Formats: sequence, C-alpha cells, structure tokens
Amino acid sequence: MNRTMKTILGLFVGIILLAGAFAGGVLVGHLVPASNQLPFFSDLIPSVPSVTPEEQAATPDELQTLFVPFWEAWNIVHEQYVDQPVDDVALMRGAIRGMMDALGDKQTFYMDPITYETETSSLQGEYEGIGAYVDTDGEYLTIISPIAGSPAEMAGLRPGDKVIAIDGEDMTGVAPEQARLKVLGPAGTTIILKIQREGEPEPLEFTITRARISIKSAEGKMLEDGIAYVDINTFGDNTTSELRSTLDTLLKENPRGIIIDLRNNPGGYLHTSVEVSSEFIAEGVVLYEQYGDGRRDVYNANGNGQATDLPIVVLVNEGSASASEILAGALQDYGRATLVGVQSYGKGSVQNWVPLSNDQGAARVTIAKWLTPKERAIDGIGLTPDVYVDCSECILVETENDIQVQAAIETLLAVLNGSPAPTSMPTRIPTPVQ
Repeated sequence: MNRTMKTILGLFVGIILLAGAFAGGVLVGHLVPASNQLPFFSDLIPSVPSVTPEEQAATPDELQTLFVPFWEAWNIVHEQYVDQPVDDVALMRGAIRGMMDALGDKQTFYMDPITYETETSSLQGEYEGIGAYVDTDGEYLTIISPIAGSPAEMAGLRPGDKVIAIDGEDMTGVAPEQARLKVLGPAGTTIILKIQREGEPEPLEFTITRARISIKSAEGKMLEDGIAYVDINTFGDNTTSELRSTLDTLLKENPRGIIIDLRNNPGGYLHTSVEVSSEFIAEGVVLYEQYGDGRRDVYNANGNGQATDLPIVVLVNEGSASASEILAGALQDYGRATLVGVQSYGKGSVQNWVPLSNDQGAARVTIAKWLTPKERAIDGIGLTPDVYVDCSECILVETENDIQVQAAIETLLAVLNGSPAPTSMPTRIPTPVQ
C-alpha cells in the first residue's frame, strides 16, 4: 500500500466515525436498529478508492500530521513482525476497535461484521447464539438463566455462572458487554466457554454449538383475581404489534389491573419504548433526550393506548435496562404504576449504531443521555422500586412460585382495595417446579 493510499485510508476512517456519530437510527440499549433505519447511510459514504485527489488535498494538514505515528506503526508491523504476511483487514478492525475503546465509554465500541449481523437479527425476534439471559453489570459476563431448550441449557450452564474465558481468551478486564457480543455467532458454529461456578474448586469448560434462537418479545396471560400478566422481553421490531395483540386478548377478560414484567429486559429501540409506553400513558412526555451541547428532544405519548386507565404494577430487576427503564420510569413518574423488585440496571444513554463501508461492521457511539418525564437522570443509578423484593432465582420458576410475581400480585390487590402497598417483602427462595 503506497503512502498516498495509506493517508487517504487513515483520514477516511476518521471522517466516517465523526460523521457516523450524527447519522443513522437511534437506539436505547445494546440492541441494533431495524433494517429500514440505516441502509441509506452506507450509500452516502464513498469507499476508499473513490476519494479523489482533490478531496485528499482538502484534508487539513493537522489530520495528516496526526496520523503519522499510526502509519509508522503500520509500517513497523509490515516490515518487522515475525509472521508474514499480516492480515490488513484484521489490523484495520483492530485500529477502529482501539479508537472506540479509547473513549472510555463502555457503551461505545466497534462491532465486527458477524457481531453486527447477529445483533441486527436479535430485534427481529430471533438471533443466533447459545440462548441465555445474561448480566453485564459486573466484572464478568454472568448467566442469569438459560432459555428453555437452548444450547446453553442443554450444555448445562446454570444461573450465576461467570464466563471467565471465551475460546481460550481470558475475559479478565474485558467489558461484559464485549464478552456478550463474543458469545453471539452464526448457528452451527461452536464456542468454548470457561466458567467459574460457585462451589466448584476449579473452572468448568463447556463446548456449545450455537443455534438460531426465537423469542417472542411480548406475551401474556390471566392470573387469578382478575389480574392480567404481561411479559415484555425486549423492545424490537415486533414488540409493539405483539403487545397490542396481547392486550387485545387480555382486555377481553376485563382485568382489574395489569402486571408488566420487565425483568432482564435489556432494552431496544427508543421509538418502540415510546410506542409501548403509549399503551399505558394517555398523554404527556415519555422521555427527554439530552445532547451534550444542551439541545433536547421531547418524546410524547402517542395518545392511542389501550390500557391507560387500569392500575399497573411493574416488575424490575438488575437486568431491566435502557428502554425498559424508559417505560418503568415514565409509569412511575406519572403515578401510573408501582415498581416491585430491585434496583434496575441504570442505562440512561442513547446510542447510534452506524454501519461502516464495505460490510465492515458498525460503530456504536453514545450520542445523548435520556431523562424521565420528571427529568430524572438514571444513568449509572437505575430506578428504585417502590416495593423492594430481592430474589435471584425468581425468573427460573413458574409465576405461582415466583416471589416477585407474588409480591406484585399482593401489591396490585392492595392498590385495588385502596390499601397502602408495602415498601418491602421478605426474601425467600422459591421451590422450583419439577
């Protein structure tokens, strides 16, 4: 590669990522935009060969000087590294990854093409991976629960398992969100996870074949005492339609109140969070989006909700993040719902996921913070439940043995009967249904 082309490539990478921070679909959480939100952007960015000499000449001298050490390192690798030839694509991806990591924001990072493709499909109701709910708020990626019938369950992964190595790569010091993305991958491929399990003297190793995992994003059922139970797993392409269909069915049963389960819901699209919130809030602000320069966008309820007058209890836990917190925070601010569970994750930022040219993945960049209707900033803090009920095993059992669900029922019945809701309930581990 000659010096002119190298200079163009270096400047081009910088220009793409600067421009990308202000284009494309807006997300909340670590999930990917719908396919109709972003494709046009890649058509606006020229590939490296299309950069003309005139465009190169118009580049500031300061940027050319800035990239001199980069190309010096590039040349050193090509001229002196022991194993030749080196993989230029891998070096390019590594350079982008390092640049994103240097910002020091765990929600801003580079997604390689496989990860981007996998994440894009996840909000369409399915994805390819091992099939497990995970916790990314800790030192290591931690299994919350395997999905029934998934490769993770069949391999023997258990709640509380910590992923300390992936395919032989030590995950110490690696952001759990990055580790989560490494676990994703095409169906039929294998992954080796080294697991640290409580009570085991030595780490365990699991070889798992990935599969295509299908998950319904919103579903529900009627419980006793005229209570409707709605479980929302993510905020993706199908969530609004699936929720409306679920509410259509449940409202025919004339429920007295609704329990919305947002536990371990990691988030999704911002616009979906507004649509879902609008099903339960008749009017008013759902959230504010606050930019670094002080600008603010306001998102209001759509005014077409089906369940805007029924009493609500919302279940949250440490895995309720992002779009989940938008919904729960808005319902709490308006007094529309009582929150039951434990402190939520605390992800109050908004990301753009911008595809890069030549199918080289995407840059995920934090562009704003969001605030609740009462202008609460929850990033790094989370939402505090009105009724505190801790139970790490609850989501693994049926609702009748799930003490957080039972606490939600008791709280909703108290509201319906005009009694004050308790502020906490005793923690006890339920007996799993055999």
